Amino acid sequence: MDATPLYNLSPALRLMGMGLVVALGPLAWLWLRHQGASPARRLQALTLLTLFLTFDLVMFGAFTRLTDSGLGCPDWPGCYGQASPVGARAHIAAAEELMPTGPVTHGKAWVEMIHRYLATGVGVLILVLTLATWRQWRRQRAGATTDIVHPGWPLLTLLWVCAQGAFGALTVTMKLFPAIVTLHLLGGVGLLVLLVVQAESYRRSAGAAPEPLAAGLRALLWLAAVAVALQVALGGWVSTNYAVLVCNTFPMCQGSWWPPMDFAQGFELWRPLGESADGSRLEFHALTAIHYAHRLFAYAVFVLLGVLAWRLARAGRLAAQRRWVLALAALQLLTGLSNVILDWPLLAAVLHTGGAAALMTVLTWALCASRRQESLA
Repeated sequence: MDATPLYNLSPALRLMGMGLVVALGPLAWLWLRHQGASPARRLQALTLLTLFLTFDLVMFGAFTRLTDSGLGCPDWPGCYGQASPVGARAHIAAAEELMPTGPVTHGKAWVEMIHRYLATGVGVLILVLTLATWRQWRRQRAGATTDIVHPGWPLLTLLWVCAQGAFGALTVTMKLFPAIVTLHLLGGVGLLVLLVVQAESYRRSAGAAPEPLAAGLRALLWLAAVAVALQVALGGWVSTNYAVLVCNTFPMCQGSWWPPMDFAQGFELWRPLGESADGSRLEFHALTAIHYAHRLFAYAVFVLLGVLAWRLARAGRLAAQRRWVLALAALQLLTGLSNVILDWPLLAAVLHTGGAAALMTVLTWALCASRRQESLA
């Protein structure tokens, strides 16, 4: 039996130092590039940089999950109580010798720890963003005007990333518990949403006027954002339950338009991986229900996004966002089909997660860059 403690905080300070090292490169580049810029411009650039690196982190998180590296180090926050797999190589070698194709290998340990280093680096950037925003806000408040985003936004983002860290720990210590892993994915997408809101606020404070949308069109935009968020959750549930390949044909599944499915067991949310809540094995029909629910809802989401793009084109609004929505919807269709008919290739699977995160980012951008058009009296 593995006697490795699930939590070992002894390498925590060294991991924080590693995160600081990871963040120093982007911060130094930002400082050199924007030396003469206004405080608002520098904070906007820092927000955009953090947004970009957070998106990269979401993609690398998908890579970590899809290469089965989530348990590459079976404890948290380090690896067998060490700050890197180098110090843990004896433990890793012993685990790999015992189970050569198991969850712990040298390669998987490095993937898992690099993900943690990057996550800590993003956390440092968000901490810097929070402190810098509060400092500049207090300075400008004395003049009764400010072009700085309210510091509550980066503070909320900081609290959110701390919660993400907790979910990351639980992902390891609860052995890839599907609900926890899915919430961890949604938390990463939520971070992107928070950073987009702040980035767009800076753009508007610099003089970019929000585009007016008719009430019905703006409601449709909100509906599309909510539908995509739900579809991301369904997709995460498919991936974390390893239900992608239960239907390996399209458009039918297992030679049927409506294969045998057990939705009650499939969407029993609080249960270990591969088991139902009562400890019995998760049945194949439950996995089929998980997969097919995601596929069926995808049809509705694609129609909704198509209608949204058409309505935006007719109104002549949000041209850049409209093009991104169409391109990302096409990417999602292509990668989703590839996952099914090409046996879940790694590149397509990672791009499918990235496309979903990008769709939420673009829809949030569209919502922040628009406003409800006032009706004429």
